[in-house]
Amino acid sequence: QVQLVESGGGLMQPGGSLRLSCVASGSIFSFDAMGWYRQAPGNPRELVADLTRGGFTRYVDSVKGRFTISRDGDKNAMYLQMNNLKAEDTAVYYCHAALVSRDYWGQGTQVTVSS
Repeated sequence: QVQLVESGGGLMQPGGSLRLSCVASGSIFSFDAMGWYRQAPGNPRELVADLTRGGFTRYVDSVKGRFTISRDGDKNAMYLQMNNLKAEDTAVYYCHAALVSRDYWGQGTQVTVSS
């Protein structure tokens, strides 16, 4: 059973930075892709950024230039470095992994951006 465990969320002022971590129960290179989604109250869950096994990345337009997705195979971990945070980044952030036709999700970590 694949397990994804997120950490690193919290409360941050606008303009600040946070780094989210997602640790997988197995090798992250076993997945076709991994990524970060977020869901704000009243909104659908949206893709923030993802990273394929081959290293291709993509970002939602609203975070380009501010967020960076990365991984560390030795630690079975994926990260989301979030800089210049804005109030509209407030959401629950979920780690996601895809393998063939199956999707795996973490439990989510709350990110709140407020002064």
